[in-house]
Amino acid sequence: MATLIKSKLSNVATSVSNKSQAKVSGVFARLGFQAATDEEAVGFVQCDDLDYEHRQGLQMDILKSEEVAGEAETGAEGDSHYQRDGTALPPATPKDAEPCAELAAQGKPQITSWEAGWNVTNAIQGMFVLGLPYAILHGGYLGLFLIIFAAVVCCYTGKILIACLYEENEDGQLVRVRDSYVDIANACCAPRFPKLGGRVVNVAQIIELIMTCVLYVVVSGNLMYNSFPNLPISQKSWSIVATAVLLPCAFLRNLKAVSKFSLLCTLAHFVINVLVIAYCLSRARDWAWDKVKFYIDVKKFPISIGIIVFSYTSQIFLPSLEGNMKSPKEFHSMMNWTHIAACILKGLFALVAYLTWADATKEVITDNLPSTIRAVVNVFLVAKALLSYPLPFFAAVEVLEKSIYQEGRIAMFTNCYGMDGKLKSWGLALRCILVVLTLLMAMYIPHFALLMGLTGSLTGAGLCFLLPSLFHLKLLWRKLQWHHVFFDVSIFVIGSICSVSGFIHSLEGLIEAFDSNTSD
Repeated sequence: MATLIKSKLSNVATSVSNKSQAKVSGVFARLGFQAATDEEAVGFVQCDDLDYEHRQGLQMDILKSEEVAGEAETGAEGDSHYQRDGTALPPATPKDAEPCAELAAQGKPQITSWEAGWNVTNAIQGMFVLGLPYAILHGGYLGLFLIIFAAVVCCYTGKILIACLYEENEDGQLVRVRDSYVDIANACCAPRFPKLGGRVVNVAQIIELIMTCVLYVVVSGNLMYNSFPNLPISQKSWSIVATAVLLPCAFLRNLKAVSKFSLLCTLAHFVINVLVIAYCLSRARDWAWDKVKFYIDVKKFPISIGIIVFSYTSQIFLPSLEGNMKSPKEFHSMMNWTHIAACILKGLFALVAYLTWADATKEVITDNLPSTIRAVVNVFLVAKALLSYPLPFFAAVEVLEKSIYQEGRIAMFTNCYGMDGKLKSWGLALRCILVVLTLLMAMYIPHFALLMGLTGSLTGAGLCFLLPSLFHLKLLWRKLQWHHVFFDVSIFVIGSICSVSGFIHSLEGLIEAFDSNTSD
């Protein structure tokens, strides 16, 4: 009897853990990024709710009877092993083995390849492209080459990351056996360290998400300070004002309210980019072509590498995005056209902006605009930054809460939510501390390019270059052709060199900036 009870409790814990991973994966689907429409954003939320209800049904079946428990256990283990055509690996019962594809067909609006491409475009064409002209300043034509090279590599690693989600069954058909980046990492470290890979990926994701929040605060303070230089308010003070506006993010329970502004923010940013390019074209006669050279600034160019890599990061949410596509076979073509478009637009934007201001190019290119239009453009950018902040903040909170609060039998703290679903005081304290932490980092290191380069070199290169190529080699080694092995090894080696170099130089720059700020 004791063994039976222990078995049931173990099954329940497994089901709850699977539900947790599915919800976190859904967060990154919403994170990736900024839904094209309100209906699409609601669709992601409905996907989470539907998956939760399905898994809860399995859990209740476990508790009802021993016989049903055995069936539900088989379903819980196999419910992630589904094929995209709607058939599952040998199911215990039709109900328990019901694949996510069938669940989606019943109640969840899946997204087309165009909608998926819109999400990817929003992730890699965000406001961080404003730092690319600064990368050209220190890299010249080599910086333009890196914009193209990073697009090619990130497109390739995105595809091989999705390939790691699939394995062949006995009939030679590709079956989706994993659902997230964390699942892939855990599979690579199994059986000796079955959870190590997932923890490494989670730490990298948390660092990148928190640094993204810091960058939003930094850019808000920077833009407001340069928009109204005559006001007796410092950049640090503007950062404090921005954080005060962002403090209600600590009370967020979901992103439904925030997602309503995502399309408007994206369109506003697109208009701003067009205005910047239009102004640069109006000064085409004064373009400084002689300033664009093949030499590089050895000390600052590695920072430019991190900036360029960070502007392409999208691998975090690709597994969830591909899992929600109506036709996953169109994923490769979607990745091709989105990264080709991003490469062309980023290259043109960076080159045109640098040609206009040459050696006077600033970290945030809109600070170079004339004062007559700078304030208007920057205020819109600040609004976009503040409205974008809740997305990475909420995702980081979700991962942290699942890690340090009660989730199963082992945890550092008790559950941060009460029986009534309300957030407890220590859960709210964690969120408030996280908001204040982003403010402190933004105040003491208010350098947009350095922070962006550091994040891109550390987590961006790791999540986009190193880990996908390493996982691809580990999981699919015997099935890879020689050119795939060559590409994976080359990307890993080049990515490691760029990552270490960019990290060291960015860190040196941040230490110097921190020392100068503290001395002042």
